[in-house]
Amino acid sequence: MPQIDVPLVQGRFGVTSRPDNWWIQPLAVFLGFTAFIIYSTWAAFQGVHYRFGPYISPMYSPELFGGPEALFGPKPSWFPAFLPFSPAFLILWAPGGFRFTCYYYRGAYYKAFWADPINCTVGEPRKKYLGERSFPLIIQNIHRYFLYLALLFIGLLAKDAYDAFWFSDGFHVRVGTLVLTANVFLLGSYTLGCHSLRHLVGGFSDMLSGSTVKKKAYDCVSCLNARHMRFAWFSLFWVGFSDLYVRMCSMGIWTDLRIF
Repeated sequence: MPQIDVPLVQGRFGVTSRPDNWWIQPLAVFLGFTAFIIYSTWAAFQGVHYRFGPYISPMYSPELFGGPEALFGPKPSWFPAFLPFSPAFLILWAPGGFRFTCYYYRGAYYKAFWADPINCTVGEPRKKYLGERSFPLIIQNIHRYFLYLALLFIGLLAKDAYDAFWFSDGFHVRVGTLVLTANVFLLGSYTLGCHSLRHLVGGFSDMLSGSTVKKKAYDCVSCLNARHMRFAWFSLFWVGFSDLYVRMCSMGIWTDLRIF
């Protein structure tokens, strides 16, 4: 098969021999991440309108301190008085850390925000590969530990989705019920397709065929892992939409329609 050598131009940002629109992908990632960061930061600072009936926004769950339904009561006395308080501040670091250190997301935002590199065979604004072997990027290796927290959050959000079926007058299915249930499905598909989980369930073995259970688990994670990028973006969008839905219903702007 004939080969074509495409020279890599280093130190000259954006210079490339590629004839395609290579800049579209990093631009889309940049805009997508920026939009979510702006919205999630704004939503976290609000501290209100995160509950509606049996619903709770996934950006505020579990509610450790804050409202009357918080697990441990109102705002704690140890929280600095000079800082604005929101229940989201106490929990978002865990799912946020899991996403920020995710193997897929790292490759995506390194390109989009740091141009490291901005795309394959496109010149970047540095002359050597820095890698993740020194501070602060070496901290990215804690992703495997954030995985355990992410799995815990999937269980908590599944409980929230279950509660979303039960209203003051009994069992019903409303639009919000489907929104929070879809959120768990997408987040679960993203989390259970994690590269670290794939290694955890099967990476320690030289031959998986010797364990039927381990091979089945490895195959299931691998199936989700093959679609990791899709679930990463779908779940990111749906978390934001779930918060928006609960917020709009709580404010009386949207009506939570009953299906049955």
